[in-house]
Amino acid sequence: MKDKDSSKNTSIKGRIMLVDDEPDINAALSVVLKREGYDVDTFENPFIALEKLKPGIYGLIILDVKMPQMDGFELYREIKKVDRKAKICFLTASELYYENFRKEKFASLDKELFIIKPISNAELLKKIDFILKVPDT
Repeated sequence: MKDKDSSKNTSIKGRIMLVDDEPDINAALSVVLKREGYDVDTFENPFIALEKLKPGIYGLIILDVKMPQMDGFELYREIKKVDRKAKICFLTASELYYENFRKEKFASLDKELFIIKPISNAELLKKIDFILKVPDT
């Protein structure tokens, strides 16, 4: 599966960047989000995602925590250099892994910004809706 970059001109609240090294996860989440009316750009490679990122394009960026080339926390730091106001949440299959790492290096991140896999479609959409409604700081 190739990385996809949508060129549609949409409301930034409706556009989501999804970065996960697992093509099946990208495909499944993309289908759910698109069905709800979001415009979704998926990337398996965090470096390509970072290369395509432009400030203010995405209403939300969802990052897998554990990726081989660059983990989600490293990508978070790099994204913030490009788009300081980007809303970012994390996707992880390991609650223990993210808790320990978050406490060590990202203690300031709100626990609500983490989506634990597996998650039902309804819960995913509810979580994304909540994150999108949190005021920018």
